[in-house]
Amino acid sequence: MEKLRAGVIGCGGIANGKEMPAAKETGLVDMVAFCDVVIEKAEKAKKEYGTPDAKTYTDYRELLEDKSIDIVYVCTPNRSHSEITVAALNAGKHVMCEKPMAINTLEAKKMLDAAKANNKVLTIAYQNRFRADSMYLKEECKNGVLGEIYFAKARAIRRRAVPTWGVFLNEYEQGGGPLIDIGTHALDLTLWMMDNYKPKYAVGTVYHKLNNQRDTGNAWGDWDPEKFTVEDSAFGFVVMENGATIILESSWALNSLENLEAATLLCGTKAGADMFDGLRINGVKNGRQYVLKPDFNAGGVAFYEGTSSKPEVLEQLSFINAVLGKGELTVKPEEALVVTQILEAIYESAKTGKPVYF
Repeated sequence: MEKLRAGVIGCGGIANGKEMPAAKETGLVDMVAFCDVVIEKAEKAKKEYGTPDAKTYTDYRELLEDKSIDIVYVCTPNRSHSEITVAALNAGKHVMCEKPMAINTLEAKKMLDAAKANNKVLTIAYQNRFRADSMYLKEECKNGVLGEIYFAKARAIRRRAVPTWGVFLNEYEQGGGPLIDIGTHALDLTLWMMDNYKPKYAVGTVYHKLNNQRDTGNAWGDWDPEKFTVEDSAFGFVVMENGATIILESSWALNSLENLEAATLLCGTKAGADMFDGLRINGVKNGRQYVLKPDFNAGGVAFYEGTSSKPEVLEQLSFINAVLGKGELTVKPEEALVVTQILEAIYESAKTGKPVYF
């Protein structure tokens, strides 16, 4: 089968750590163009992942002029997600954009509108949906095992794991800290499980309590307090139109032993589930309480026959199959837009001290 021709915009950590190796592993993508404002990064990516005749650029607009490119990966800081994605869609490319969708709802809406106007596939890289435990729990939710899910927790808590490289600590470039970086994954998982994308209002608190400290014990070395301009933790309380409640917890630095990232807790009318000690499903059967812990070390359903079980590779296959007209997207841009709406509302509520209504 002829491979899709891909361009990669942003050749930093997420491109090298996830997107490029995963795309290569599918065997369905030829990476023919690489763009980064630091040309050496683009050249390095070309050498490791590109075709022999792959081109390199420092200006993404030049890359998008190549009409032979079918798909584009947007792996840049959050602020430029919308601008680059819209330009790529308008240039006739299908796009996988790294999470979060955009720094605010307005920018995310521009991306969705461009995808529709150009009839192109747009997806956002929420790879945690493709974990074995996530896919198992999603099937249980779809089959009604939990009943109506009316209370949930979305948890993305790190005790001391502040990313000290790149622009993670730069509020202008990123739009925020742990809430928009890792809280976004936990919220996406939770909304997806609930299949509920109609928020009513949100209340939020944002903290800058630990980012001025030194001798931090941080996993990636001490941060520079002068550069740590984003929050170190943020929390949200979200009420949905149907009355369901979601509590969102996120931190890069918090004095807590509850370290857990991209995890959800769900409480339904028939059963509950959480990911706080592996996947656990709880309920009552024959008058007795039970806890079910599926074994993910054993084989499971082959969602894509003969392929890797790595979440990032399954994510690529979902995108590629949608581009080829062979399947539906797992992560739809309309869903990612709601995640951005809620995150923006939590930040806004924290600033004003008031609930934000949708």
